[in-house]
Amino acid sequence: MASRPLVDGAPRASQFLTDSFQRGLAHWNRERLEPAMPSVDWQETLDRDTRMLRLEGGFIEELRAEVTAEAAAVPTDVEGFIAWFEGLEAIGPGQHDPLFDWLAETATRDELRWFFEQEAAGEAGFDDLVAYTQVKLPARAKLELARNYWDEMGRGNLKGMHGPMLDALVETLAVNPVIETTIWESLALANAMTAMATTRRYAWHSVGALGVIELTAPARSGLTAKGLRRIGLNDRERRYFDLHAVLDIKHSADWNREAVRPLVSEDPRRATAMAEGALMRLRCGARCFARYRETLWG
Repeated sequence: MASRPLVDGAPRASQFLTDSFQRGLAHWNRERLEPAMPSVDWQETLDRDTRMLRLEGGFIEELRAEVTAEAAAVPTDVEGFIAWFEGLEAIGPGQHDPLFDWLAETATRDELRWFFEQEAAGEAGFDDLVAYTQVKLPARAKLELARNYWDEMGRGNLKGMHGPMLDALVETLAVNPVIETTIWESLALANAMTAMATTRRYAWHSVGALGVIELTAPARSGLTAKGLRRIGLNDRERRYFDLHAVLDIKHSADWNREAVRPLVSEDPRRATAMAEGALMRLRCGARCFARYRETLWG
C-alpha cells in the first residue's frame, strides 16, 4: 500500500477515510442520484455539487495512490491481463477472508443480522452502477453490460429483480440499514463504486471494479447463504445470496470474454485502469471484512 505523506516522521491521517467524510459523501450521493424536480435554488445546489465532486475526486485519487504501483506491473496484453484478472479470485486483497467461513458455520442470528445490515446500507446498486458505466462504451462491451443489466432487472419480471430481492431480505431479517449506523468502511466501498461509475474519467476503472465483483462474489454469497440457511431462512428468503452464488459465475465469464477482452485488445492502456479499479474495489472490501471481524469477534 502506498504511504501517505509524512508529518513529523509519521504517515498523515487521511481526511477521506473517516466516519464524517464517508457519511457526508453517502448522503450527497443518495440525494444527487434521486430523481428530482426543478428548484429555484438549483445554482446553490450546483455550487455544492462542484465542491463535493472535488472532494470525491480527492478520495478516489487517494485510493488510486494505494494501488498505482501494483497496477503498473500488471500485463497489458490481452492474455496476460485476463490471466492476472482472473487470478484475483484466489489471491486478490480480502479474498477468502475467514469472516465468511465463520458466517457460514458459527455466527448467531443477531451477528448475521448486523453483518447484513452493514452490507445492505453500503449497497450501491449493481444495476445502476452498470447503467452508468455503459454510457458510450464500445458496442461489444456495451452489449455485455446491457445483458448483465437485464439479468439484474429480472429479465423484465419484477419478482426476478435483484434489488427487490435484497429489500425482501431486509424485511425478513428485520434490519434497519441507514447511513448513520453504518461503518465508514462499508460506506467507502459504496462511495468508491459510485464515483467510478458516475465519473467518466474513471469509466475503465468501473469496468474493472464491476468485473471483479462478479468474479469474487460467488464464494462469499455461497457462504453467506449457508449461514442464513443454518439459522432457518428458507429458499425464498435467502434467494438473493443463493442466486449470486451461481449466476455470478456465468456473469464473470461473460464479462471477461465480452467486455474486458475486447476493450483491452482495442487499447492496452485500459488494462492498467481496469487493474486499478479492480484493486481499489478489493482493497475497500478487505477493509470492510477486517472491520467486521474486529466488531463481531472483538
